[in-house]
Amino acid sequence: MTSLGDLVSAGRDRGVYSAAAWSVGDAHAALARGFTGTRSWGGETLDGSELWDLASVTKPVAGLAVMALVDEGALRLTDTVGDHLPEYRGGDKADLTVHQLLAHTSGIPGQVPLYREHPTRAALLEAIRLLPLTAAPGTRVQYSSQGFILLGLVAEAAAGETLDVLVRRLVCDPLGMTGTGFHPAPEARRRAVATEDCPWRGRIVTGQVHDENAVVLGAPAGHAGLFAPLADMERLGRSLAGGARELLRPATFARMTAVHTEGLNLRRALAWQGQDPAGSPVGPSFGPHSYGHTGFTGTSIWVDPATTRYAVLLTNRVHPTRTTTGITPLRHAFHAEAAGLV
Repeated sequence: MTSLGDLVSAGRDRGVYSAAAWSVGDAHAALARGFTGTRSWGGETLDGSELWDLASVTKPVAGLAVMALVDEGALRLTDTVGDHLPEYRGGDKADLTVHQLLAHTSGIPGQVPLYREHPTRAALLEAIRLLPLTAAPGTRVQYSSQGFILLGLVAEAAAGETLDVLVRRLVCDPLGMTGTGFHPAPEARRRAVATEDCPWRGRIVTGQVHDENAVVLGAPAGHAGLFAPLADMERLGRSLAGGARELLRPATFARMTAVHTEGLNLRRALAWQGQDPAGSPVGPSFGPHSYGHTGFTGTSIWVDPATTRYAVLLTNRVHPTRTTTGITPLRHAFHAEAAGLV
């Protein structure tokens, strides 16, 4: 077993997760890949075909679809929420731009458990509409799942297609990501890795999105809800490492992955997190121009354009509880090993 495999297996031994899959490679091939553990504690042994709840790794995939709409001319980064969603005109979100939503500089607060008091789609969307901004737009990076929910609605209105169709047409189909999508069918759900023993739902969640706001929304959302197998995440990693030519024009991809928040509190590209000098979720081993995203369930993808290296790590670190610790140092160690792999 490779040292990466030993490292990831040790995470299971410490109880950080019951299951993990990983791949490190470049634009052409994987340099190391593998999987370990069981789909749940005491459950079936992994065979490599598992579906993983990507959680917030959904955001950059949805972001790729948004940027493809920009290439198509259906959407502009300067378009506002009010341009596409009439119900937002006259409110504090009417003039927020697609660019601000992608860069998390809209001022819409994130990490708000709206599902608790707004248990229907209509009520939750109305709560987002009324949610007061907590920073002036463009002045602060403030990670916002609610902002990406709104971004998904804007994309749907601009294109006249639902978000799942957009993601499939503009991202999954061009890359051959045939196993990736929202709301897995019953047969696919049987291959899903378990996430949390959820107090709100009263059961261990398997094959249904972990994010509670996404559950209430029901329909595909821009912030969470995609499921994917390791092989599809490798396809995405290889494409990104090679410049995503299958998905975007070179200038569009360069714009998407460049940092747009210089001078602000965090480095953010469009739908991607940049490599902050301190506090990066993957540690300091990938280069200063690298970018990626993590997911609350224990997933991540990170790309270094200088070395054309990608790293995918998929775990169920919220199983059986979201209070499980240890994923941060493991991610740091994994990416340090990945960066040095030859």
